[in-house]
Amino acid sequence: MEFSYLSAIAAFSLYFLATIAVIIRLFHPKGPHLITVLSFGCFAIIIHTLNNASNLFSDELINFSLPNVISLVSLIIALSVTSLALKFKVNLLLPVTYGFAGIWQLIMIFIPQGHNAPIISGGFPVISHVTLALIAYCVLVIATLFAFQVAYINMKLKRKNIAAVNNLPPLMQVERQLFFILFLGTSCLLLSQLTGFIFLENFISKDNAHKTVLSLLALLCYIFILWGHFKRGWRGPRVLMMTILSTSLLTLAYFGSRFVKEFLL
Repeated sequence: MEFSYLSAIAAFSLYFLATIAVIIRLFHPKGPHLITVLSFGCFAIIIHTLNNASNLFSDELINFSLPNVISLVSLIIALSVTSLALKFKVNLLLPVTYGFAGIWQLIMIFIPQGHNAPIISGGFPVISHVTLALIAYCVLVIATLFAFQVAYINMKLKRKNIAAVNNLPPLMQVERQLFFILFLGTSCLLLSQLTGFIFLENFISKDNAHKTVLSLLALLCYIFILWGHFKRGWRGPRVLMMTILSTSLLTLAYFGSRFVKEFLL
């Protein structure tokens, strides 16, 4: 517990420093000092990884309680966005990503760790389904962040506020990245649903019906967005709003009932 407490404080502090380092130079002519930002971010991710591992792998089980899963999701997204920052300008995504990861590390200190939710042993099919679902969610959350970035750049360009986008990538480049990431995440989500239907006996049981229905609705929404973009040329605010709706449905599917069971009941 003491290690978990100290590592959470350390990870929060480093994420906070990385977030501040981005924000204070977000509109600077030369942009944020990436070496400083990513140094804080990388150290935070390392400590976050150690802390998350100690919480997940406890008592010889994989403890997939809701706080641990959210911590893992925030870790994967932070690692992914940090990797993207090495090649692309994702200045707008960094403070959101680091900020949420850091705040959740702080929240974890005050959440009781008594609840355990081990993964039920089921071999490769179960692990495949869980892994694909987790990857799909993380990728689609990143796609949602990219949708916000596209909307922001588009808004500033329409208002001819060039100074606000000087250190951001071109609109068309970000838009291409958005739909590539959206396609990747949708493909993973489709595969996770297929593995669930094929291999998991209780996938459409009464206890999991809400999760399955909401996940399928989210999947259909993401497919509809991709169809609308490539066939109808959809972009801008319409894509942003539909992406937010789809990700909200997926979040409810993955975390809604677990929140009720683990914290309200």
